[in-house]
Amino acid sequence: SGLGGGGFYLLHRASDGKQIFVDAREVAPMAATKDMFLGPDGEAVAGRSTQTALAAAIPGEAAALEHLAETYGRLTLAQNLEPAIRLARDGFPVYARLVSDITSKKKAFERTPDATKIFLLRGAVPPEGHILRQRDLARSFELLAKGGADEFYRGELGRRLVAGVSALGGIWSTQDFANYRLIEREPLVGSYRGTRIVTAPPPSAGGIVLINVLNILDGYDQERLDSASRKHLVIEGLRRAHRDRAEYLGDPAFVKNPVERLVSPEYAAGQRTSIRLDRATPSAALPGYVGDASSGIATTHFSIMDREGNRVAGSITLNAWFGTGLVAPGTGILLNNQMDDFSVKPGTPNMFELVGADANAVAPGKRPLSSMAPTFLESERGVAILGSPGGSYIPTLVLLGTLNRQQGFDAMQIVTARRFHHQYLPDVVTVEEGAFTDEERASLAQRGHTFRAWPATIGNMQVVTWDYSGKVSAGSDPRAAGKGIVR
Repeated sequence: SGLGGGGFYLLHRASDGKQIFVDAREVAPMAATKDMFLGPDGEAVAGRSTQTALAAAIPGEAAALEHLAETYGRLTLAQNLEPAIRLARDGFPVYARLVSDITSKKKAFERTPDATKIFLLRGAVPPEGHILRQRDLARSFELLAKGGADEFYRGELGRRLVAGVSALGGIWSTQDFANYRLIEREPLVGSYRGTRIVTAPPPSAGGIVLINVLNILDGYDQERLDSASRKHLVIEGLRRAHRDRAEYLGDPAFVKNPVERLVSPEYAAGQRTSIRLDRATPSAALPGYVGDASSGIATTHFSIMDREGNRVAGSITLNAWFGTGLVAPGTGILLNNQMDDFSVKPGTPNMFELVGADANAVAPGKRPLSSMAPTFLESERGVAILGSPGGSYIPTLVLLGTLNRQQGFDAMQIVTARRFHHQYLPDVVTVEEGAFTDEERASLAQRGHTFRAWPATIGNMQVVTWDYSGKVSAGSDPRAAGKGIVR
């Protein structure tokens, strides 16, 4: 993640109870066109929406950092950026997970001299313990600290980014940067068995998927069901919610999202009529089928609560690992590949194997649909703050975390629990080792579910729980390199 990307911030202010969703999502350049990632044959060109400068949308992170500091923070933007400047300038030791990440992106880094200089050591992947310094990035942060978002979007730093992207074959313009606007939105709110769900609205699909599945599950007496049947219902709910994501959702400035319908209990009741307890529903049998499908994990999530009860669930991203892997010359800033989050062609899967329709088609100035789902859970017991990287897996991770919170889990128990996932297409259940017992797996297979292994790179959930009895728990996913701190 970084200055070349964007994100969402869900905020709760304790003094007056205000809750707001800060949308700093990237937007498509004004020169973008609906068919820009298709070849002469009308098919998507492999890599064009993920590996080239055309894949980069206009970043929103710099606008978010200034807005959060000035509107909700106690420190100035310059004070907030000082640690980042220091880390970029003085460096930090490369750790084991980062060695693996750089190895996976080495070929991409080799495509620009700046990325090669930053992330490779004499052309090779640096060893664990090597001090990784990013002096150009430090200077970019210093310019941002001094001139604020105006420097990034209308100053020398912005002009340098536009020129660098143009040199790499991209279509950014200085007007794109001058036009960028952050948006404050009302959060999406639902409920599930006594818990108030506060989550992400469009242009995120994550909150709609979360509430929709919870509404479907709420219609079953799950305590009377065996564990395999309960997991079957989660899978079937996810299948239907992701079908709706593919068919209906996009930037609310461009398309009318049927949000009220998709998150209503009545709609969930209708969806339950097509669910059988004894049989999996083939995804191709659901209405609105949009095409055949043949993973993104570079999001960063923070869950934070202070002593006064102020809360932040913040998700920021470049989309894939290191975005495109391209660095804008002289800036140290990695370019995102958020344009791949659009539906480049109806029914054609993106890097997360998600499909979409015209609601999420590329258009100038449009925000691509996201899966990020920063979420608050509020009940008589207390509150929880949840979020995670994981591309299309994010709503599932938050859903499973919500269900586990209902079972009394604290933050560490939530982030360590085993996981499973379905997203409509491909029609397969992704399963982490230990998520199903042998008996559950056999029962689900008998109902018609097929399985594949959970990707090792998926999973970096960050959770804070506060029980009103006084207990606070901070959990950082042990599958990655984060840390939960209570002090």
